[in-house]
Amino acid sequence: MSLVEMFPEITKRNEPLAPYTHLKIGGPAELLVQPRSVDELRRVLTACQSKKVPVRMLGGGHNLLVRDDPVPGAVVKLTAPAFTMLEWDGKRITAGGGGSLFDLIAFSVRQGLTGLETLVGLRGTVGGSVRCNVGDRSGEIGAGVRQVTVLTEAGKVEVRTQEELNFSEHQSDIDEPVILNVVFELDP
Repeated sequence: MSLVEMFPEITKRNEPLAPYTHLKIGGPAELLVQPRSVDELRRVLTACQSKKVPVRMLGGGHNLLVRDDPVPGAVVKLTAPAFTMLEWDGKRITAGGGGSLFDLIAFSVRQGLTGLETLVGLRGTVGGSVRCNVGDRSGEIGAGVRQVTVLTEAGKVEVRTQEELNFSEHQSDIDEPVILNVVFELDP
């Protein structure tokens, strides 16, 4: 059974990637998959692994050039509410890894929190921004990160705490395939 047959509601065959990138260029993905839940994402990645289908995660489409030739395998884009959610509990914000960095910054400002404003103008997803530790000489996103929930290659959901994470200039040690969500602790 093919991925399209296994996941017909969330899989598109030969989907042009240009609309999903900042520069609006690029050929089609053999398969574009947009899971609706963590469990569905886990099943997609497990199916891809068992069928030896290469997987590429597509974030916000910034800093990305997609060739005109078809992209083989599955391109996974996390746009469902399960991956773009924003929650606030007073001092901490939990942000879905597929959500936009802009939305996270705007949400933190609406809650009266500071710590992310140095990132205004940077584009991308929360997950990609944390993986790459985006920022400038005024500050980097990693400074506010307290916890990252990831999905491992084995399909296991794991939580990595601040003590387990290492951030340096424009990089982190997060190498799991998917960042599901990030907890930020910010100042009033």
